[in-house]
Amino acid sequence: MDTLDGLLQGFAVAFTPVNLLWSLLGVTLGTAIGVLPGIGPALTIALLLPVTYHLDPTAAFIIFGGIYYGAMYGSSTTSILLNVPGETGSIVTAIDGHMMARKGRAAAALATAAIGSFVAGTIATVGLSFLSPIMVRIALLFGPAEYFSLMVLAFVTVSALLGSSILRGLSALFIGLAIGLIGIDTQTGQARFTFGLLPLLDGLDVVVVAVGLFALGEAFHVAFREARRPEEISSVTGSLWMSRQDWARSWKPWLRGTALGFPLGSLPAGGTEIPTFLSYLVEKRLSRKPQEFGQGAIEAVAGPEAANNAAVAGVLVPLLSFGLPTSATAAILLAAFQQYGIQPGPMLFSSNSTLVWALIASLYLGNLMLLVLNLPLVGLWAKLLLIPRPLLYGGILVLSMLGVYSLNNSVFDLWLLLGIGLLGFAMRQFEYPVAPLVVGLILGPMAEEQFRRAYAIAQGDVSVFFTHPISALLLAIASACVIGPFLLRRRRSSRG
Repeated sequence: MDTLDGLLQGFAVAFTPVNLLWSLLGVTLGTAIGVLPGIGPALTIALLLPVTYHLDPTAAFIIFGGIYYGAMYGSSTTSILLNVPGETGSIVTAIDGHMMARKGRAAAALATAAIGSFVAGTIATVGLSFLSPIMVRIALLFGPAEYFSLMVLAFVTVSALLGSSILRGLSALFIGLAIGLIGIDTQTGQARFTFGLLPLLDGLDVVVVAVGLFALGEAFHVAFREARRPEEISSVTGSLWMSRQDWARSWKPWLRGTALGFPLGSLPAGGTEIPTFLSYLVEKRLSRKPQEFGQGAIEAVAGPEAANNAAVAGVLVPLLSFGLPTSATAAILLAAFQQYGIQPGPMLFSSNSTLVWALIASLYLGNLMLLVLNLPLVGLWAKLLLIPRPLLYGGILVLSMLGVYSLNNSVFDLWLLLGIGLLGFAMRQFEYPVAPLVVGLILGPMAEEQFRRAYAIAQGDVSVFFTHPISALLLAIASACVIGPFLLRRRRSSRG
């Protein structure tokens, strides 16, 4: 009953004219961002953090939620029309979606992607509404030792599953942890890694780091590759309405994709890549026409797109309930919460209930807005791909510098932004994932605080992390995530 009351309260806030406008702005911007390859919701939200600093927190998060959902919708457009996924979650969609476009069925592919995204997003948001309060009750059972072990698990899963290797993921994580140590130690009052620079005494601003890594790093990376505007874009042909056969072949994949995407997105491993690939494999196995997969099967678009959008809602569950980001976008959202002095976790639903339920209610409304935006305006979104890359990324660089300078009116922040941007560029060049660095930067100080608190309560006995059952289980899972792949690799090599 509390959940229903909270939702009604959230809809009352979200339905105000000004918040409806913020939601429309968020989903429109998110769709446009999703269409443009290489520019994801993490980069966009990072760019908007300085801009929304003076906004009401509820309005800011309604915009961010719309951007997050909208980017998932928009990324299917570029995958289908151009065979270039706007987001990693749309990689699978591009396989058969682009083949449908080449056969003159782009409209049907875009329609099943949009409707599937709406169905999955709505069902998953219902799951978010009712599962998050349950997770909060579980989180209340956690003490300092359990929270530290949970953060270790988040460190390991994000590092192990993102990027080309576990070693690179963990290296990126440790860079983030080291950056998080910069500043004055709150317990001892000692300055750490400041090199005598006064602006570093307060630590590195997460907004500066996020904008540098995602905006400048991506812009430098694209410039180095000399990315050019694609020469050929498949046109949108035919009616935007699906045929009766298309509906018959799509509705079950929508539901199965949702059933896969939401729970997998809620796990500490998080993300959209695994559920979309699993959905593709499930649909191929269950299909009566498996030979069509890879040649333009509509089920191969419907299922993965549903899994993609359901996983996005799933990622918000650990973020709101435990304060744990399991993707790059979730890490930026956590930084946005901290920008407003709000700490996601078990107390969020009681201390900031209006904001949380307004955010969740706005996701329902945003889903409906996105369906209306994506079906009739597909041709318009496709034209965004014609923007020359130099103009696009040049504008991003200007906005990044203006936004960061406006935070503290500090030239030092601009030099810091440039340094972080070069670090982000180097990481992309050598295929180091960026998300573990951001997670380490944000969660590192929190993990240190929980470790010291647990250590002090246990009077210096480190066995407290292994004698508490929940803490021991979480550490065991984290160890398995690191050791497991190495053991499997050795086993395969010994067999070979």
